[in-house]
Amino acid sequence: MASNGCILAVSFLQLVFFIALASDQNPIQDFCVADTGSTVLLNGLTCKDPKQVVADDFSFGGLHLAANTSNALGCHVTPVTPSEMPGLNTLGLSIVRIDYAPQGINPLHTHPRASEILIVLEGSLEVGFITSFPENRHIGKVLQKGDAFVFPVGLVHYQRNPGPTNAVAIAALSSQNPGVIIVANAVFGSTPNISSDVLEKSFQINKQVIGYLQKYAMNFP
Repeated sequence: MASNGCILAVSFLQLVFFIALASDQNPIQDFCVADTGSTVLLNGLTCKDPKQVVADDFSFGGLHLAANTSNALGCHVTPVTPSEMPGLNTLGLSIVRIDYAPQGINPLHTHPRASEILIVLEGSLEVGFITSFPENRHIGKVLQKGDAFVFPVGLVHYQRNPGPTNAVAIAALSSQNPGVIIVANAVFGSTPNISSDVLEKSFQINKQVIGYLQKYAMNFP
C-alpha cells in the first residue's frame, strides 16, 4: 500500500509539473514558416519547405497605419499572427495594434491561451483586469503614452480611451494563437443561444432584457 501511495504521489507531481510547463510547443528547428495553403490539420500550422522561405515570411508591414474605428465600440484590432506573418509559426508569440476612437473601448474579453503585455503609443488608456472567484478583484489604472501593462492569461480584461483624441496601443501575446473570448458575445451571442432560464438565473435579469441583449450581441463588432 505504501508503495502504491508513493507511485500515486510521484505521478501527481509529474502531472502538476507538466501542466505548469504547458504552453505553445517549443520549436525543434530554426524555424517552421507556416504553409498557409496546406489543408493538413495540426495543433498549429504545417511547415513550408525551408528552401522556399524568404525574408518576407518574417516581416509584416502596416502597423504604422491607423485603422477605421467607426463602429459601435470605437475600437479596431489589427492582428499579426502566422496568418499575417508565417514566420511566427511555432515561436509562441503574436502581436496586435489596437486603435481607439475618443471614448472607444476594447470590451471585456479573455485570451484563453496567452498573457498579454500592452504598451500605449499615443493618447491614454484606462485598463484593468478582474481576478478569479471568490475575490473578483478589479485591478486597473490609467496609462499614459509610453506606459505598459500586463494582463495575466485567461483573466477578463479591457481597455478604454478616456481622452478626447485617438489612442493607439501595441500588445504582444505569449501564443501564436491566443484566442479571444468577448464576454458579451460569448454569453448573449452564442449559436445556438444559451437558454433564457440559464441566463435569467445567472444574471438575475428578466427575459425581456435577455432577449434585447441577445439581439444586440448578434450585431456586436
